[in-house]
Amino acid sequence: MAAVEDALREAVHVEDPYLRKIASHLIIAGGKRLRPAMAIAAGTAWGVGAPTEVVNAAVACELVHIGSLYHDDVMDESPQRRGVATVHAEWGNLQAIVAGDFLLARASEIAAELGGRPAKILASTIGRLCEGQIAEVRDTYRTGRSVDDYMRSIGGKTSSLFAAAAQLGALMAGAGESQVEAARAAGEAYGMVFQIVDDILDLTGTTDKLGKPTAHDIKEGVYTLPVLLVLHGAYPGGGQLRALLAADMDEARVGEALHIVRSSGAIEASIHTAHEWATRSREAVKAVGNLTAGTVLRDAADELLASLG
Repeated sequence: MAAVEDALREAVHVEDPYLRKIASHLIIAGGKRLRPAMAIAAGTAWGVGAPTEVVNAAVACELVHIGSLYHDDVMDESPQRRGVATVHAEWGNLQAIVAGDFLLARASEIAAELGGRPAKILASTIGRLCEGQIAEVRDTYRTGRSVDDYMRSIGGKTSSLFAAAAQLGALMAGAGESQVEAARAAGEAYGMVFQIVDDILDLTGTTDKLGKPTAHDIKEGVYTLPVLLVLHGAYPGGGQLRALLAADMDEARVGEALHIVRSSGAIEASIHTAHEWATRSREAVKAVGNLTAGTVLRDAADELLASLG
């Protein structure tokens, strides 16, 4: 991971100091680096090590993630990210969009240097990210959004990059084809847990605990799994909730909506769904050879679930 940090900074070290400053803004701010960690773990899970190619695959995935955050912050008009001002807040929307594009381009360049198959995997993943995000945008404030719509969206916008990170890590470490597929499946399932847990915490957490305002999704018209379960009648309160949801909700209406969802049983059902995906992630890598890395991969989704308390 130390090598990943060095390579991330090197990847955006361009001659233009203005672009270099903007492109490195969130890299310097830090982050959990979960996608590179997934690539490194997958690259060592079968005892084949983590050579330079694995590190570069990890870097490419993290650059895609950071580039997508630049774009997300423009769309969400977010003022802060990782404890610092967002690029669009600091320099403007145009700079944020172009810098995000630059990071995606650098990721693609690194993947191309790894070979044709890694480049294709990453390009396909960027496409899936866009598909998942546009599906979410299309469904904004749509109370008719289905659970299947939600699952397809998070499968694209979140899960696909975790899947690619694990797949590329194993691939570049020289793992066999069945092992590469196992890594991909584990990463994909982990990504589903990641997003479902994140969406649950947005409804149940506190601002102090999360480090960001709660109920952001409801306010922005992004109706996630617990909300959709109530809206579509799986749990009580759908009619009341539908009457509350709108583009201009005040804090009182947000509070009422949260109460309905929290008291309905939909949160518990969503946690159960996250556990099902965690089981899939564990099952995918149950035959790993490297005990340490295998444990990391097997336990990763459970650690996400532990954050729910």
